[in-house]
Amino acid sequence: MLTVKVVDSKVTLVDSDPPDVNDNEMLVRMQSCGICGSDLEKVYGNYGMKSSRVGHEPAGVVIKVGKKLEKFKEGDRVFVHHHVSCYSCRYCLQGNYTMCNNYQTSNIEPCGLSEQFIVPKWNIEHGGVLKLPDSITYDEAALIEPFACCIRGLHKISIKHGDNVAILGAGPTGVMHTLLAKFWGANNIVVSDVNDFRLKFVEKYGVTTVNLKSQNLEEIVNSHTEGLGVDVTVIATGSIKAFESSLKITRRGGKILLFGVPSVGSKFDINLNAIYSNEQTIISSYGASEIETNQALSLMSDKSIDLLPLVTHRFKIKESNNAFQCAHEGSDSMKVLIVTS
Repeated sequence: MLTVKVVDSKVTLVDSDPPDVNDNEMLVRMQSCGICGSDLEKVYGNYGMKSSRVGHEPAGVVIKVGKKLEKFKEGDRVFVHHHVSCYSCRYCLQGNYTMCNNYQTSNIEPCGLSEQFIVPKWNIEHGGVLKLPDSITYDEAALIEPFACCIRGLHKISIKHGDNVAILGAGPTGVMHTLLAKFWGANNIVVSDVNDFRLKFVEKYGVTTVNLKSQNLEEIVNSHTEGLGVDVTVIATGSIKAFESSLKITRRGGKILLFGVPSVGSKFDINLNAIYSNEQTIISSYGASEIETNQALSLMSDKSIDLLPLVTHRFKIKESNNAFQCAHEGSDSMKVLIVTS
């Protein structure tokens, strides 16, 4: 059984025996798993969270079920969420599901980027496994988790019909935010990046694109908002420059979503008086709960939003090093998946 691990900031394949399954667990054969920005940060950056595991967007088929499990059977097609909240602690009761201690410590074994993995009792009992309808392919299911994260982020800033929106970063989650903003009735949407391929990709969705290598983001935003600035800015990149830009292009009383993963130790000098006097709201959003994963599956199942075009590359698990490099460089890629068949 092959498993992808990060050892000394390098993508490493480890071969081991398949794990044993107890009465309250299930064994899943991974079919498709996306590479996330946080995975790339663990290899090429300086990730600030505790876990060094990679692969938390897996979809697969159940190949073994513990004797005490009744809801699932062998052959079920599933999406599996790696972190699962308790829904009863102080954090959860306040809607801060991703701050739940159980969310922070729960996981699948050994990780989602493994040919086979164990789903523990906790995840199963707390809604961490979703059965897939026939209308959803494994590749689409591998997009549920990042899509759910985007849904949660936009819910947190309460995006509204008619909002003018700027999305800084045209990577996979930048495009997902774009599609959600359009679906929820945003007015003008401006998407910026330095990547020509990704800007051309998102342009087909009828948004205004800004190439930061040759265009002025603030000028273009002002031209589309009568000089007011956007109502909502989504920072879908870990770039400090993007955060600096967000303060300039977001209108007075507007909202800024810090969604991309900054490297640990990232710092920026903020003029607090300007934020205070402009009444700008800055909200961060990390991860998603089972509420949003179910919402994501619903939107994808009824084809309200089609995410499959985001998948530009598929690599076998033996090619994981090439897959990570492709996703990191992003010169001709959007969403990169690692598959087993």
